[in-house]
Amino acid sequence: MPDFSQIGRLLVIIGAAVIGLGILLTLFGRWPGLGHLPGDIVIRRGNFAFYFPLATSILLSLILTLIFRLFRQ
Repeated sequence: MPDFSQIGRLLVIIGAAVIGLGILLTLFGRWPGLGHLPGDIVIRRGNFAFYFPLATSILLSLILTLIFRLFRQ
């Protein structure tokens, strides 16, 4: 039989992470320059637009990797 207290604790942690992410996106959703870096790919043709934030994704990945490594130690 599964231990429901561990499942409940996991759900609370996941919920807190989702709330934290929502707050961060609300506060920093319009960070100046982020999302319009020189390596981001934008293709516009007629009424079609394709946007892929390649450089922004790499930058955020590096920042999050550094943050998680600091908290792990």
